[in-house]
Amino acid sequence: MESDSMTCIVGITDGRTLTIGGDSAGSDGWHVAVRSDSKVFQVGPYLMGFTTSYRMGQLLRYSLHVGEPDTWDVDRFMVTTFIDAVRECLSTGGYARTEDGQEQGGQFLVGIHGRLYVVGDDYQVGHTIAGYAAVGSGYLVALGSLHSTAKSPIGSRERAVLALEAAAELTEGVRPPFTVVQST
Repeated sequence: MESDSMTCIVGITDGRTLTIGGDSAGSDGWHVAVRSDSKVFQVGPYLMGFTTSYRMGQLLRYSLHVGEPDTWDVDRFMVTTFIDAVRECLSTGGYARTEDGQEQGGQFLVGIHGRLYVVGDDYQVGHTIAGYAAVGSGYLVALGSLHSTAKSPIGSRERAVLALEAAAELTEGVRPPFTVVQST
């Protein structure tokens, strides 16, 4: 129970501290339930927040085995070694699927070493230069909130909560309580 049409995950980085927050809605398209299992978590040195499917999130949280980047080129590591491990994890767990001959996973945010990445359904890895990102049905509202607070003195944890509150207020499939995790 979950889809991109029902959730909001936000991420913020200042180049050192990473913050990822998420809501608690789970939906099958007809019914929205507030769940106690979090969409945001830490796996080793990685902070993650997922959309698309709770099953995908469970696999990322409990079955993904990938070490810390072993190179100075973290972007290269993320699009090769990290994504290879994600693909293996989702395939072994029975989640990865093929559509029109292309392997598909799901969408999630991941942060490592002060860098924030957006991983797409097709496993492409985007590295934001804005210092923030959002995914899920509430992403546009959340991005507006994150943009409007980017130069304010408030901390990243509070910015994440404000963005999630805005998404919950203005988007049908986003629900509190919100979970926010940070790493430095």
